[in-house]
Amino acid sequence: MDLNTLVTNQLVIVGEVVDLETLRYTPAGIPLLRFKLRHLSEQIEAGTKRKVGCDLQVVALGNIATQAQHLTNGTQVKVLGFLNKLSAKSTQLVLHMNTLEIIK
Repeated sequence: MDLNTLVTNQLVIVGEVVDLETLRYTPAGIPLLRFKLRHLSEQIEAGTKRKVGCDLQVVALGNIATQAQHLTNGTQVKVLGFLNKLSAKSTQLVLHMNTLEIIK
């Protein structure tokens, strides 16, 4: 069996856009947009309600970056993507955005 069919790396999270950077371009000319997503919610763990929150770095490349360039700080969004390390030597995780839904 192919290992890639067993391994899934997909995250869906809702939160508020904070620390939105300006759209820029990689040396190869690919649009790149970065922002922080602030998630706050209440989850059930071991039968008990628990308040949870986190800030997650998000990066968008290509067409999705161009589509997301009109976001503003404070916008509520639903993001779907995959997690990867910030760099080869880093242990910090970054969400690479594949789809974006603005929540009104």
